[in-house]
Amino acid sequence: MAASIKEVAQRAGVSLGTVSNVLNRPDIVSPQTRKRVQDAIEELGFVRNDSARQLRAGRSRTVAIVVLDVSNPFFTDVVRGAEAIVEGAGGMVVVCNSGGDSAREHRHLDVLEEQRVQGILVTPVSDGKQPRLDRMAKRGIPVVLVDRGAGLANQCSVAVDDVLGGRIAAQHLAERGHKRIAFVGGPTSLRQVADRLAGAQAALAEHGLSGPLAVETPMLSVSAGRQAADEIVALPLSRRPTAIFCANDLVALGVLQALTAHGLRVPDDVALVGYDDIEFAAGAAVPLSSVRQPREQLGRTAAQLLLEESTDADHHEHRHVVFQPELAVRQSSAKRRTSR
Repeated sequence: MAASIKEVAQRAGVSLGTVSNVLNRPDIVSPQTRKRVQDAIEELGFVRNDSARQLRAGRSRTVAIVVLDVSNPFFTDVVRGAEAIVEGAGGMVVVCNSGGDSAREHRHLDVLEEQRVQGILVTPVSDGKQPRLDRMAKRGIPVVLVDRGAGLANQCSVAVDDVLGGRIAAQHLAERGHKRIAFVGGPTSLRQVADRLAGAQAALAEHGLSGPLAVETPMLSVSAGRQAADEIVALPLSRRPTAIFCANDLVALGVLQALTAHGLRVPDDVALVGYDDIEFAAGAAVPLSSVRQPREQLGRTAAQLLLEESTDADHHEHRHVVFQPELAVRQSSAKRRTSR
C-alpha cells in the first residue's frame, strides 16, 4: 500500500503540519528539516494525494474538454490549443469523446461534475437549450462552448462565422464558372453544417444560381463522403454537379477518394472545396482547397476564458468570441471552368 503522510512524519520525526508545509510551502521550513522530510518521502515512496487535497479545498486543476469526434483532426488541434493555456497555468486537460451521442455526453458531464473539475470546454451534441450545462454553471463549474455560437447568459463561447465560411466557399466555386454545385455534409441538425449550407445558398443566390444540391450525410466522416460521392456520380451527366463543397475536410477527402475511383479528375471534371483546413488537406493526393478555421486559437481562447472565470468569477464578464474564416485555395478547385 502507498505510504501515508503520517508515516512520512514518523520517519522524519516531525509533525504532520511540518510535512504539509514541506509539500505546500517549503520556503517556510528550515533547510535541515526540509531535507529530513524529503529523504523520508524518497525512502517510503510517498506520493501525495493531490485529488483529495483539491477536493478538500473545493478546487481542481483539471480542465475537461468534451468533443464531438475525437478522431477528427479539427478537434485534435482545438485540444492542443487548450492544453497550451491550461498546462501553462499549472493544470491539465482531460479529453472526453461524446461521439455525437447526447446520452454519452451527459454521462461524461455527470462524472466530470462528480470529480469537481475546474471547468469544462464542450462542443455540445444538441444546438438547443442545454439545461444540463446551465445547471453546472449555476453550481460554480465554468462552462465554455467551443465551436458554437452564443449560448446562455452564464456561459462564454468561441466559434467561427460558419455562414461566412459557407459563403466564401460557394462564391469561390461560382466565380470559377461552376453553375451546378453540390453541398455534402450532415446531419443538418448540427448548427455548423446548417450554417455552412445557409452561407452557400446565399452566395449562389447572389450569383443568380439555384441550389446547391444538398446531399446530407449521417456523419462528418471519410466513409460518409465516399457514399455521398457515389450518389452524385450516379446522377445523369446533365444533372451531375461540376463542383462540390463539403461541410468538412474528412467528408471532402472521402469524396475525393470516390471520385478518383470512378475515374473522374479533380478539378478538371469536378472541383472540390472542404472545410477546416486540417493538416491532411494540403497533403492530399490532390491538394484540397479548404475554408480555414483557427483551430488551435479556438482552443486557446476557450481555455483562457474558462481560467479567467474559474479564478475570478466575481469580476468575470461572459464573452462570445467569433473568429473569421478564410479560404485556402489549392489545386482541387483552382482550375477555372468554361461553361457548358
